[in-house]
Amino acid sequence: MKYTQLLFLLPLVLACSSPKTETPANEKKLITAGGTITEIVHELGYGSGIIATDITSTYPITMQELPSIGYRNQIKAEGILALGADILLVEKGYLTEDVVRQLKQANVALHEFEKPKDLNGTFRIIGELAEFLQVPDRGEKLSGRLREDIADLEAYLATVDRQPTAAFVMARGTETVFIAGEGTFAESLFELAGFRSVGKGFKDFIPLTPEALIKMNPDYLLFFESGLQSLGGLEGVRQIRGIEETNALKNNGILAFDGLYLSGFGPRVGKAALELAKSARN
Repeated sequence: MKYTQLLFLLPLVLACSSPKTETPANEKKLITAGGTITEIVHELGYGSGIIATDITSTYPITMQELPSIGYRNQIKAEGILALGADILLVEKGYLTEDVVRQLKQANVALHEFEKPKDLNGTFRIIGELAEFLQVPDRGEKLSGRLREDIADLEAYLATVDRQPTAAFVMARGTETVFIAGEGTFAESLFELAGFRSVGKGFKDFIPLTPEALIKMNPDYLLFFESGLQSLGGLEGVRQIRGIEETNALKNNGILAFDGLYLSGFGPRVGKAALELAKSARN
């Protein structure tokens, strides 16, 4: 009789004494903020776990169908909390200090990652996210594909001698036009794609002046597609003072690419650099 009772009670004892297991990472609900983070998390196999993103998360296109938490200082803690995510993965400095404080007070698992501005940064963030999501093998495979893309880029550049000059113009309408300088993604991307950046002698982005543009006289002017559209297309670009005297305008050297593809320095950066390199030489 006692033996029978022990057998009956054993499952109950084990159930009470067994430690609780954490929800596997692939079953947790994620919110990502920053297009590069979103793209990498998706490529690592966790796209289905993302329940919301921000405005910059435009790739893959399925991410655009998800609820959006907004953009940088427009993002509110209340909106994030209402979505009920388990983990929030964001670019460092993307959220305001006030929002970060509110989320931490609400015990939200918030993890920040430095946005890459060069190729080393791309490999770094792939590794960091793969480690966080506990999929190091997938991270290595993703980095391996990137190394193959860079090898293709280097093989192409080895066949060309010309190193054209270029400048990146950040435009948000005709009244807000800036040019990229040192320490920006543009400087790194130009170097990667075999261009010589003319944005020298200043850091980050500064307002574009006619005098500076004429002095720089780049062979190519690079825009985000959205920036070009904000100016009214090529005809709008022609209205930028000083541009009519540049080789870029005289020789049809106006280039435009998707913003995330160009500046994200995510897993597609090798392909983006190769496409940019060929656009100036074919």
